[in-house]
Amino acid sequence: MSNPAFTKTPGWLDWYRDPSVPAFALPRGTVDAHCHVFGPGAEFPYAPERKYTPCDASSEQLFALRDHLGVSRNVVVQATCHGADNSAMLHAVEASGGRARGIATVREDVTDAELARLDAAGVRGVRFNFLKRLVDASPRDELAAVARRIAPLGWHIVLYFEAEDLPELEDFFTSLPTPLVVDHLGRPDVARPACGPQFSRFLRFVERGDVMVKVTCPERLSVTGPAALGGERHPYTDVVPFARRVVEEFPDAVLWGTDWPHPNLKDHMPDDGLLVDYVPLVARTAEQRHKLLVENPMRLYWPDESA
Repeated sequence: MSNPAFTKTPGWLDWYRDPSVPAFALPRGTVDAHCHVFGPGAEFPYAPERKYTPCDASSEQLFALRDHLGVSRNVVVQATCHGADNSAMLHAVEASGGRARGIATVREDVTDAELARLDAAGVRGVRFNFLKRLVDASPRDELAAVARRIAPLGWHIVLYFEAEDLPELEDFFTSLPTPLVVDHLGRPDVARPACGPQFSRFLRFVERGDVMVKVTCPERLSVTGPAALGGERHPYTDVVPFARRVVEEFPDAVLWGTDWPHPNLKDHMPDDGLLVDYVPLVARTAEQRHKLLVENPMRLYWPDESA
């Protein structure tokens, strides 16, 4: 999974090579609403300003995982290692035969023609990243200008931030003229109680606005595990109360995704088959699961085909 043209970041964990077959059968039409592609670097070079150099993770490998897990469709989110060059993401969306949509990164000076091209190719939103370890800065004026440019297209904004930063960002988020989708449960501190003030504030933010939440990345949030490895079908029990609370309070505003190929994990690389078995731990009824996995993402990304 290495590329001779690029040297991976020291300690980089490659994606799990031989994922297990999930015990939980995903419902027909399941959408993986958060995944990425990396390169391959020889074809789609990594951005000079990147904060990390990953392993290669191609669209062909993503689609092989899709079929192995029983997923029907993907939403490919632009990876920060590619900067604002959306070529690798667009290649994946175009290669999917209509079974993928894209989330792009664009700058304030993007042309109307480029936005129209992205829209025609299957892009349905942009991502605003506020994690300081991944981006140098997130200038609000520029982001607000981007939001105004994409609003007429009916796109949404994907937000990536740390829970502790929400108080200073919340007013800016609510001023944006598009629907919002929050990555990874808003990255709560799961060492705190799911009913505590930090996570409750996040849920009130969701309640007040046009906001959806990705019930994703327990492997990234967990403190005590256990990890989704070695046949463990009840992984990341410390994250479960947070994800379950969102699913139960906002059943029509939740999405699920694998986060494959799991960038920047430091501790372990999860078995993607076992990550699927995490789903029924947080969505406990068939109705909740169908909304999380099928109805909500189809309404957002394939509205013309949505039931």
